[in-house]
Amino acid sequence: MKLDTTWLGLSLPHPFVVGASPLVDDLDTVRRLEDGGAAAVVMHSLFEEQILAEELATLGPLDDAREAYGEALDFLPMPDEFSLGPEPYLDHIRKLKECLSIPVIASLNGTTRGGWLRYAGLIQEAGADALELNFYDIPQDPSQSSADIETQFCDIVWELRGMLDLPISVKLSPYFTSLPHFALKLEESGVAGLVLFNRPFEPDYDIDNLTGTRTLHLSKSNELLNRLRWSGILSAERSLDIAISGGVHSPTDGIKAILSGACAVQVVSAVLEHGAHLFGSLREGLSNWLEEMEYSSLDKARGALNLARCPNPEIYKRANYIHLLQSWRGILEP
Repeated sequence: MKLDTTWLGLSLPHPFVVGASPLVDDLDTVRRLEDGGAAAVVMHSLFEEQILAEELATLGPLDDAREAYGEALDFLPMPDEFSLGPEPYLDHIRKLKECLSIPVIASLNGTTRGGWLRYAGLIQEAGADALELNFYDIPQDPSQSSADIETQFCDIVWELRGMLDLPISVKLSPYFTSLPHFALKLEESGVAGLVLFNRPFEPDYDIDNLTGTRTLHLSKSNELLNRLRWSGILSAERSLDIAISGGVHSPTDGIKAILSGACAVQVVSAVLEHGAHLFGSLREGLSNWLEEMEYSSLDKARGALNLARCPNPEIYKRANYIHLLQSWRGILEP
């Protein structure tokens, strides 16, 4: 069964890749992932905060900067909070390219125009096969509109597209006001693909010590549903490559991602739970299903249930909400 696919112009033997995470920080681990069947790897994001922290060099100057600029630098992490700084990150790209035969996709999260442009260029020089722009941001300024934010992102993409030969994808959160409109603008700016979605790590509260805490919860299959919705809508409307990231834990999940129109499926949590052999299971399950359904290739099945091809497209629409509520029978029923 032909499972080959194309993601950002990269030819992959199947759609299942390692999503952005520290899984690829260790060379022995990443070799096991390739041996287990991963079609490509995405590095964790290089955050501009890392760059600034490293340029400040030591904890002493960092403390001086905090005192000098007050709340303006409250977002800065301590230097040891990141496993790879900018120079080690670039060097790690080179090492991954030397030891792997599968594509290596770098990831960048900037905060300033200069940061995006400078480090994207260095990532290209280091030999990455593609670049994933991680648009992970938590807007807190009430004077900044959603249109302002989208325009800033599109302007960055436009400039990067003009200076890079690398294909570019954008990893989004699901919280944009009009995702189809933003996708159109990103496509016009030169993006080759979209990754749906970021998983925001929400703060929690310690009510005994009255402090905020950090929590990490691995994804579950029920998180896939929102990604299926938007992959199904966007793959029907845009010519962009779509990748689903989050919520894929089984062959059934992977099949649903393909039916929604995804070209690639990024997996992290399930690999952390089950190990590198998961890729073999995902690939085998997809192949068996395609054969059972008499599809001659992956391409024939891709998008079969997106908005343009679904036999009941109302599942994507507002009326579906009303139908589901009316169909519920709960404990208050007489």
